[in-house]
Amino acid sequence: MVDREQSTPEPTQSTPEPSQSPPARPSSLSRPLSSTAVFGAEELAHTPVHYGAPLREQRALLEKGAIVDLPHLRVLRLSGADRLTWLNTITTQKLDTLAPGASTETLVLDPNGRIEGWLKLVDDGEALWALSELRTDETLEFLRKMVFMMRVEIEDVSEEFQAIGAVVKLPDSLPVTQLWTDPWPHIGAGSASYAQVDLGFEVAGEDHPGLETQFVIGIVPRADLATTSASEFTMAGYDAWEAVRIAAWRPGVNEIDHKSLVGELDLLRTSVHLAKGCYRGQEAVARVHNLGQPPRRLVFVHLDGSGHILPETGAEVLAEVRGSERSVGRLSSVARHWELGPIGLAVIKRNLAADAPLSFDLGDAGDRVAAAQETIVAPVREHDIDLPGRNKDTDMRNQNR
Repeated sequence: MVDREQSTPEPTQSTPEPSQSPPARPSSLSRPLSSTAVFGAEELAHTPVHYGAPLREQRALLEKGAIVDLPHLRVLRLSGADRLTWLNTITTQKLDTLAPGASTETLVLDPNGRIEGWLKLVDDGEALWALSELRTDETLEFLRKMVFMMRVEIEDVSEEFQAIGAVVKLPDSLPVTQLWTDPWPHIGAGSASYAQVDLGFEVAGEDHPGLETQFVIGIVPRADLATTSASEFTMAGYDAWEAVRIAAWRPGVNEIDHKSLVGELDLLRTSVHLAKGCYRGQEAVARVHNLGQPPRRLVFVHLDGSGHILPETGAEVLAEVRGSERSVGRLSSVARHWELGPIGLAVIKRNLAADAPLSFDLGDAGDRVAAAQETIVAPVREHDIDLPGRNKDTDMRNQNR
């Protein structure tokens, strides 16, 4: 007979901390044995990245109503009478007047205005549904600490619900509980654009490529997906989703690092309301918006595809600065697009010339991939601030100059 008390292993340093994310759940959408799904790695280990034809899948996503499995997205549900007014006070978006069925997104910032969490939101009149793929456990911990006496309940319902993505609309046969419609690239009320194509405009510029792509994400009960076969739909992989996102200049979690500011990525247009009440990081956002410039800027890059090799995500961006080649940023996302060829998004130093040629190191071989940048976030924003005039009758400074 086993002595259970003695056989219990002692905790070791390798034991996961409670704050670590649980392993991502596989998709609940059933697949036939003949499925050609190829899965990713790490957080995408249970997400189909392609089905053998990534370029055709991009076209199917854009033109043929294909859907994309997104089981790595966490699904949260916030209920209670104070859910909207409470979240409005601690995140960047104005949420206290969010209408049922309306979609938006909001950010959790640190006191210095750096991005720590990112929630895609839709309210159904009784609960606020949120999708998260950026530091979700840390975001949940912060939210739960901030509830205090408010009438709010926060649940992680990822075990019961799963995200499915599409462009424009999901198939009618898919049993969607809630639908999040991406506000990108429209400029929300109380928000602002940092993109060169519509800087200072109240609406998205006609040349903004994001206007060509309307992303939607459905929240679907896993129990219903388990009785639904992928063979009933046209499927596209996550690689296709990412390629279409990059082409739309849409920032994603890859663009965010430990020092990301909202202005660097043009996220104010959909995620931040500049005229609402205070929240953590609000002063830093207002200071940059009204008086300064973001230290970095997001650019779209066209990569040289003649070598048939793409640099990896995270590769250093190299450019000539004062006569020598230096690192000026990092490649945050990269894909091979079915129409545009090799493309990517990069976060680079703001003061790098907008026409400066870029290159990326391919690694040990010493080979380089050349790239041309296309401006997304403007290198310089003008500030139009009315400052109070000096009363010369009472302020006598410099009167004799």
